[in-house]
Amino acid sequence: MTTPPRIALIHALKHSIAPIEAAFATAWPEARLMNLLDDSLSADLARDGVLNDAMTGRFLALGDYAAATGANAILFTCSAFGPCIEAVARAHAPMPVLKPNEAMIERAVTMGKRIGLLSTFPPTLASMPPEFPASVQIVPKLAEGALAALDRGDRAMHDRLIVDASKDLRDCDVIALAQFSIASTAPLVAEATGRPVVTTPDSAVDKLMKVLKA
Repeated sequence: MTTPPRIALIHALKHSIAPIEAAFATAWPEARLMNLLDDSLSADLARDGVLNDAMTGRFLALGDYAAATGANAILFTCSAFGPCIEAVARAHAPMPVLKPNEAMIERAVTMGKRIGLLSTFPPTLASMPPEFPASVQIVPKLAEGALAALDRGDRAMHDRLIVDASKDLRDCDVIALAQFSIASTAPLVAEATGRPVVTTPDSAVDKLMKVLKA
């Protein structure tokens, strides 16, 4: 009996923890998870509006710590830090180090050329579109006020604002939910828009299973 792999989950928003744990519980319950949360990362990015060398250094430190715990792979769950995560991946190659959205992007581009990208965190809509191939058209949409509602503990308002925003994406081939924290709204968005919806946690778990079991 081989020991199940340990996956280090590194979060910049506390709201990301439950959705990725739920995705693992459904698809790969044997995996051993460890959670690292530093919610000052998202606060500082929102304040500074730019990813700088200091931020990359903090990510490298988190990656080093995760590797030192014996992790077999690292999954980052906050989608606004792509270049910082790429630095961690270079530092720890060949260990799998996944950006939260890369598996979802790979899935979405097989489903259509016009992809709606729905987010509640403005920096994500700046950082994430360039990660898609140039062959697709990205239609970004911010669900304004939804993250603040979630921070207040008002999930119903959070979900309602996301659904309302998603209706502007009805002419897309597929809708990609840009953050782990909004993945649970996928059925509501699919119902409101009549479009297929892809989420980051399910896609990421699927990819990690394939990479680590191979």
